[in-house]
Amino acid sequence: MKAKFPVILIIVYAAFILFSFTSGYQPGKEIGSNFLSFALSMLKILPGAFILIGLFQVWVSRERVEKHLGEDSSIMSFLWVLLLAGTTVGGLYVAFPVAWALYEKGAGLQVVLSYIGFAAVCRIPMIIFEASFMGAKFTLVRLLISIPLVVISSMLLGRYLNARSWKMTSPE
Repeated sequence: MKAKFPVILIIVYAAFILFSFTSGYQPGKEIGSNFLSFALSMLKILPGAFILIGLFQVWVSRERVEKHLGEDSSIMSFLWVLLLAGTTVGGLYVAFPVAWALYEKGAGLQVVLSYIGFAAVCRIPMIIFEASFMGAKFTLVRLLISIPLVVISSMLLGRYLNARSWKMTSPE
């Protein structure tokens, strides 16, 4: 039954989009074109990102990740993931597979959670775009508030989950 539900949803969605284009229903046409636009942008980014993640899994040793990003690593681990997240291209749909690869290689849960938070708020292209519209002062204040909040919240959540022996499970 579980496998049938997503298939039924996909069929209903496709039928709705097809109906919208044939009948001229404007909201449905916009939903379909937005979906197509989003899917094409993902197809441009994801293959390259997955190749880089695969190379990371092959080339970077577990010992190196544990040394710099593991449970017993220093506060510098948060700086490392801030730099990594700042250069992550493709938004959170690339950040989540990278976070899984880091966790699988031995990065601490607190560091992985920080990476996800930083990828959401500290990507370099987003910072440049924001500064050009909102001003550099606004962007600087937002970063000075966001970065410590991401670190503090990920440390608290990581400690909470580690105390309960929580583990990430495979996305499969």
